[in-house]
Amino acid sequence: MNDTPGWASPGSAPSEGQGAGVPRPSEPADGNGPAGNWSPAQPPAGQWSPPGTPGSGPGAPPPAGWGGGGPQGPGWGRAPFAAKPGVIPLRPLGVGEILDGAVSTMRAHWRTVLGITLAVSVVAQVASILVDRFLLPEPPRVDPNATGSEVLRQATDSAQSAVISGLPSLLITMIATLITTSVLTVVISRSVLGRPVTLSDAWAEARPRLPQLLGLTLLLALISAAVLAVGLLPGMLIGSTAGAGLALLGFMAAFCVVIWLMVRFCLASPALMLERQSITISMRRSAKLVRGAWWRTFGILALTGLLTLVVAVVVTIPFGVIAVIVDGDGINSALTDGSTSFGWPFLIVSGIGEVIISTITYPLSAGVMALLYIDQRIRREALDLELARAAGLPGYDTRS
Repeated sequence: MNDTPGWASPGSAPSEGQGAGVPRPSEPADGNGPAGNWSPAQPPAGQWSPPGTPGSGPGAPPPAGWGGGGPQGPGWGRAPFAAKPGVIPLRPLGVGEILDGAVSTMRAHWRTVLGITLAVSVVAQVASILVDRFLLPEPPRVDPNATGSEVLRQATDSAQSAVISGLPSLLITMIATLITTSVLTVVISRSVLGRPVTLSDAWAEARPRLPQLLGLTLLLALISAAVLAVGLLPGMLIGSTAGAGLALLGFMAAFCVVIWLMVRFCLASPALMLERQSITISMRRSAKLVRGAWWRTFGILALTGLLTLVVAVVVTIPFGVIAVIVDGDGINSALTDGSTSFGWPFLIVSGIGEVIISTITYPLSAGVMALLYIDQRIRREALDLELARAAGLPGYDTRS
């Protein structure tokens, strides 16, 4: 058994569909037929006792509060008892448990989490400010009194400038996200087992996988861009008003396809990090784990995105107000002559706000993604048994 963050041998996962070397489901105790989807290894009989009665035999009476009167008992419907060596119980997780596990990891390993996220956020924000200040061209000035074709020209110039200005920031953000995601995924994998992890240990585990993670990110970005281009191209070729309407419809359809694909492949990153597989195999693993649970996965990701948006708004508003106050000259210039270039005080204050936002949201997003991957493997592949063995829990076979 692999005791590293990969836990199990990656190639032997049941959802891979491989026949060789994959344990078959065991027969039930009474021998009356196949066991269906039973895991090939089960905990000892005592582990199946109701909560509060560890080690009680199969015939022991249920304890008070368990609902001894049958399904109508007061305890019916409770989550089953499960060991919890780390931040999550080793059983299928609810949405709240996934979010709580991500937050618990931030609390339990705050030195490691804060160290990597704060360092990467500060470097990324300083790089973005320097690039924006010294390397990018001056944004075009906007004439508020322009009319006719001049308005269209100004809008085109502004759009081109926004794209050019946004590319370096997007690249810096992507690199920062890759580094934090890779390290934090390792931290999550250790926290599930209840094991300590230092920043140097997490970085040593994550560093060899960074090139593959970069390749995966670029591949998904290219797929999204290609789908959007296919949706927009027919309308752009036609031109005129009809072409604009067709381009809008094509964009909406392509956007839906992109959302579907990104949710389908959202678990490729943790699969690549924890199973140490190639890019294509990680994408296939993600597709198989998400299959049949697309809407649940989409809902959890949407909820996580909403939470990060709320955090961003809560932090941005006060820092934005402070930035405007300390940089009165830049605001006056923007109001009088249409300049969109702000001074150093505005950039520094707003940059501090961005660092705080990144320091909070990076661990939350990475934690939810990693725990969602673990949850799907628990549901489909009985990963909880492998995790229990890796954590050294009593009553589980520790043999490989």
